[in-house]
Amino acid sequence: MKFPFVAAWLAGVSPAFAADPALTVYNQNFAVVREVVPLDLQAGVTQVKFTGATERVEASSVILRDPAGKVPFSVLEQNYRNDPVSEGLLLSLNEGKTIGFLVHELNKPDRTVQGKIIRSGYQPGMQRLYQMGLPPLSQPIIEVEGLLRFSLPGQPLFPALGGDTILKPTLSWQIASERPAKLDAELSYITKGLSWLADYNIVAPEKGDLLDLVGWVTIENKSGKTFTNAHLKLIAGDVRKEQDEEELDADARIPGTAGAPLAAPAPNVTEKTFDEYHLYNLARPSTLHDRETKQVEFIRAAQVPSQRLYIYDGLRSSPQYRGYGAEQLREDPGYGTDSNPKVWVMREFKNSEANHLGMPLPAGRVRFYRQDGESVEFTGENKIDHTAKDETLRIYTGDAFDIVGERKRTNFQVDNANHMADESFEIKLRNHKREPVEVRVVEHLYRWVNWVIKKRSAPFTKTDSQAMEFRVTLKPDEERVVTYDVHYSW
Repeated sequence: MKFPFVAAWLAGVSPAFAADPALTVYNQNFAVVREVVPLDLQAGVTQVKFTGATERVEASSVILRDPAGKVPFSVLEQNYRNDPVSEGLLLSLNEGKTIGFLVHELNKPDRTVQGKIIRSGYQPGMQRLYQMGLPPLSQPIIEVEGLLRFSLPGQPLFPALGGDTILKPTLSWQIASERPAKLDAELSYITKGLSWLADYNIVAPEKGDLLDLVGWVTIENKSGKTFTNAHLKLIAGDVRKEQDEEELDADARIPGTAGAPLAAPAPNVTEKTFDEYHLYNLARPSTLHDRETKQVEFIRAAQVPSQRLYIYDGLRSSPQYRGYGAEQLREDPGYGTDSNPKVWVMREFKNSEANHLGMPLPAGRVRFYRQDGESVEFTGENKIDHTAKDETLRIYTGDAFDIVGERKRTNFQVDNANHMADESFEIKLRNHKREPVEVRVVEHLYRWVNWVIKKRSAPFTKTDSQAMEFRVTLKPDEERVVTYDVHYSW
């Protein structure tokens, strides 16, 4: 299926859920909402209004249908209005008119002044500006006693509402039916402002590398609507969805990492394959308030075997070399001479049943802690993408304090006439820890794809066409030196 989220959308609400809303939330800042709308249709055309929509509806995505397929009707016209009554809107509707403003002053009785609204300062969508922390685009201008002021003189007192004003975002339809009918129709639509991701907390013991993992589903609701007793499903995966540039959401969250699943999923959440994605079903209905972040535990695993890795990638590329072509990389003697002294700390474990894991891990943020007596201390965090079952996770958590690397080039010669170059490097590693460590030294053969190591002080492994790795074991307070000579030809 080309657009798999449509299948979830059209699947409908099961009879047990008929009275409550259902949400399928995607980790790309949108959701499919399904609600029940009672219809009392007349023969002919019936006007219907629904005031329970979100503030972020994609109006072209709305579907109103009879899930049972027993009542034939057609939607002649659909309208969506998201400009509910507010002070700014009423100022706009009364531009050019004179209204009263109630003035409150300290130690003085309240009084009313008359002011003419020259400009309201209102723009449609101002509520979103406020939510995003942005100032309004213009200020109101009020004329009081022949003088203009760029602020309201007091609390505005408006005349009664007109018939065309709304109090909430509203969907309205003109529905044609050949005969009278009553039914519970299903309303489905896509809305922005709902998102989810996974958060994982990983705790290591004081000594050793057996990890305890707890995973949370974190759901954010910025849709402008509260969903009471909603039945929630979560889709993990990179679902293709078009988005206009002007609609790009400032508060969309970047998907992050994934963590650790249980041998058997916790009863709060069940998981299954859905098309090319994975669907997580929250077993219990939950109320999701507007502007709320909700968390539900969905993974718990103990004694997960892992490995701590120290990796030294000593090449630091300066910004001046960005955009260099192959010929420039071959011939510039300065390229590759900047050294990075930091040794990376990585945590690696396999997402397998043998490791007490073995379920698809949605993208999220992984936070690492280590036990210190009766307390736990934070030791780093990172993000990982969606991770399939039986894949290995290698997560960067920070830089080692007591292990230092030093890299320098000791020789460089280029012979353009014969299309070749020779280069030599020296890498020093120092271990100031109280225990021995193994450091994986990564070297990039960046000059050209044809290379041969002529001389080296330690064995290495070729990891790809332009990289190799040395594994160096250091005793406490030991320094070791790795050297190699590389010959390039083109």
